[in-house]
Amino acid sequence: MDLHQCTGTPGTAAGTRRRELLQNASLYLCTPARREQGDLRDFLHAAYDGGVDIIQLRDKTLDTSDEVAAIEVLADVAAEHGALFAVNDRADIAALVGADVLHVGQDDLSVAQARRLLGPDVVLGLSTHSSEQAEAAVRDPDLDYFCTGPVWETPTKPGRAATGLGLLTRTAERVGDGGGVASGAKPWFAIGGINQHTLPDVLSAGARRAVVVRAITEAQNPREAASELKRQLPT
Repeated sequence: MDLHQCTGTPGTAAGTRRRELLQNASLYLCTPARREQGDLRDFLHAAYDGGVDIIQLRDKTLDTSDEVAAIEVLADVAAEHGALFAVNDRADIAALVGADVLHVGQDDLSVAQARRLLGPDVVLGLSTHSSEQAEAAVRDPDLDYFCTGPVWETPTKPGRAATGLGLLTRTAERVGDGGGVASGAKPWFAIGGINQHTLPDVLSAGARRAVVVRAITEAQNPREAASELKRQLPT
């Protein structure tokens, strides 16, 4: 199999639309539920307005009922913007809320298990931490995209060693840069410690898409922060 090609998973019009949006996506945000600020809905609107393509709610402090409630807010806002929203780890919650995307880690449900549970229309993503895992992700017919890193150590993933920029370069060399709609390549995102100052190095290393957290969640103006990051990313 050509490592640069994405096999894809057949589905209905809903799945096709989601995958078209994914192919055009370059900026992916993971956010907690912002209980301290109490501004989740407004924050989500600001992030999408600023150019974020996919937002995932990732908050390990929430119990299941609160997580579902927060994701339902995210689902509403995403629908208003015609954008994608993602659930972290929990296939049961993804099914319950009709998620566009489920993202899993190496130690969660396997991609094949998640696909069996959720069917063909949900976009599936996977975290990878090595070139070998990235290559396996490209070959996986049930997987729609993957993230690789963390490029730099980050408090959002305590105890996870940084992989460095070299992993991005090796990934781009071995599986391609993820391309765009015309390429048909499987998208991949760099993740871990990425902000407006480190993003140029990420792009120089061979990535063309990025996942961010604090660069937007801790910004005084989330919309402006998202817009600045989006301007740096290839179109």
